[in-house]
Amino acid sequence: SIGRKLKQLRSKYSIYHVFVFLLTFFSYAFFHATRKTFSNIKTTISLEWTPQFCNATEPCLRPDKIWMDHRMFASSSDAEPFLGWLDSTFLISYAVGLYISGILGDRFDMRKVLSVGMCLSAVVVFVFGSVTEWVHLYSQPLYIVLFVLNGLLQSTGWPCVVAIMGNWFGKSTRGFVLGAWSACASVGNIIGALLVSLVLDYGYEYAFLVTSAILFAGGVVNFFALVPSPKEVGHPEPEDGDDDDDSPASGEEDDNDVTARTPLVRPDGESPVTFTQTRPQAISFLQAVSLPGVIPYSLSYACLKLVNYSFFFWLPFYLHSQYGWKKTVADEISIYYDVGGIVGGMIGGYVSDRMKKRAPTVVTMLILALPSLWGYSASPNNKTINAVLMAIAGFFIGGPANLISSAISADLGRQDLIKGNSEALATVTGIVDGTGSVGASIGQIVIPLLHKQLHLDWHWVFYFLMLMTLLTTVCIVPLLVREVRTMRCYVDYQLRRQAAALVQDTHRTDRHRAINS
Repeated sequence: SIGRKLKQLRSKYSIYHVFVFLLTFFSYAFFHATRKTFSNIKTTISLEWTPQFCNATEPCLRPDKIWMDHRMFASSSDAEPFLGWLDSTFLISYAVGLYISGILGDRFDMRKVLSVGMCLSAVVVFVFGSVTEWVHLYSQPLYIVLFVLNGLLQSTGWPCVVAIMGNWFGKSTRGFVLGAWSACASVGNIIGALLVSLVLDYGYEYAFLVTSAILFAGGVVNFFALVPSPKEVGHPEPEDGDDDDDSPASGEEDDNDVTARTPLVRPDGESPVTFTQTRPQAISFLQAVSLPGVIPYSLSYACLKLVNYSFFFWLPFYLHSQYGWKKTVADEISIYYDVGGIVGGMIGGYVSDRMKKRAPTVVTMLILALPSLWGYSASPNNKTINAVLMAIAGFFIGGPANLISSAISADLGRQDLIKGNSEALATVTGIVDGTGSVGASIGQIVIPLLHKQLHLDWHWVFYFLMLMTLLTTVCIVPLLVREVRTMRCYVDYQLRRQAAALVQDTHRTDRHRAINS
């Protein structure tokens, strides 16, 4: 009944689950808001780094020492490759940092690792975007150093938040819950795009000021409020079998007589509930790489994150250069790609939960992503049509990307081979997302190379993205074959059970007839 179902949900999820969901969601959303800020001010900052435009009707400002001292490039087109190199610098350092942060997250308090990373990253973003502009300090080596530091610090985010979510939510609902939760990156993109569009007219430095301040505040809140594991508040950990309903979280007591609804302090003078806080020994990096499914999904995510981050970094620039739309309009329309990714992650996660398999859902969406990319590349100069095609592409590209980076990574880090060792979660997540970031960094070099240095139009860029999407599918095919075989064996088993039950019912009916006769 509905009442019984609500009672099961109440016994399975507590107020802690809600707070963990929201805190980790907005933590990574704020990380992405700072990244989206740089993506959306590329056109503005490239103009800031190049000589001022002047002609007979708009005279140049004098003296040059004041108005031209920050010129680093001869034209905006010359600044474009450097912007691509900054993106690649960030992603390479981010990838290296993910491998390190995953290991740190499994060995130290993830609450502290995440909070320190958020606060220090906010300081670096503030220095790059605001301080350098206010003091008129323009230096390519300084920018590269700041982007390296920012990549390393931002890498503390994803392994920690995914591991924390994996600690609190079991496998039977993880696809839908983490599919919805993984919208945090897209929501962060939307927040960043909206903030940039609101303050960009005052100067791009104020966009960095606002987003860095929000990120710093989020780090402070996490330090005092985030609970990384259910064990820290006396809750049992979720089961990672196919069904969570038989776990202690459903109301049955475990060996220590502690349930999800057990108060930490018992009434009437009874002794408080005791529980252990010993950390399981974390597995090594090589052991994590050797886990089944880690390498195929890591390679597939390298290709898919290249596609996803190409939209993330270059979509506003593409809309401005291809269609001549205003920068603020391009920023607002680019939000529809993230909207599609949010819906795709939720629907894909729900379907994979129902199927109890991830690969069939992911591969189906990736195959449909190919025609959606081709359709978007042929979009006319119409904002409504472009937004619709963009959302469809985001659904079939951002949806699988969200699933692989969140729900599937959590599944890999809590599989049966390491049962009872939840300290593999952050390491496995770091490996998958780190490998993905390596692929994404390559993409940010290839796209400017194709478009500017080889003088190819944007259609060739989309052909390249379609090729990477196809390679993503190829990497997952072996896992798809294995899961389909498992599903066939399960179906055969169920059919045999039904056939056996039918035979027993027939024999039972025959015996009753014989007795009655």
